[in-house]
Amino acid sequence: MKYKIIGFIVVVIIVIQFVPYGRNHLNPPVVAEPRWDSAKTRELFFRACGDCHSNETTWPGYSNIAPVSWLVQYDVHQGRKEFNVSMWGVQKENEGDESIETIEKGEMPPWFYVILHPEARISGNEKTDFMKGLLATFGKGDDDNEHGEDDSD
Repeated sequence: MKYKIIGFIVVVIIVIQFVPYGRNHLNPPVVAEPRWDSAKTRELFFRACGDCHSNETTWPGYSNIAPVSWLVQYDVHQGRKEFNVSMWGVQKENEGDESIETIEKGEMPPWFYVILHPEARISGNEKTDFMKGLLATFGKGDDDNEHGEDDSD
């Protein structure tokens, strides 16, 4: 009985590898980025947030193995949909000031991402500098015009 269950699990794992979802590892072109306040803010953003919130995703090997590939594809799709610095000024959802709040609350980067990507962990001092840099880059909201957009058209 034990071997039948193990055999069944192995067959299911093999069969789900043929489900096409989770293998679309395309990185659309970068249309525009915000004017970062500093190279350090940009570096911290891409280290901790860029895989899901830009079109410059690094797709690790495990992102090709179902069912993990499904979760990775979903997270990247949702992350880009919610906030994508590669579509700056084009994508309506770009509310950069909200990112400060999610980082401050510890919601981003997600705990499971940091386990697999320890380089995404931001220390206390880095976190303070990062949030200041994000505020300087994105502004406080739609009332000000410090979102990195260029109005000189």
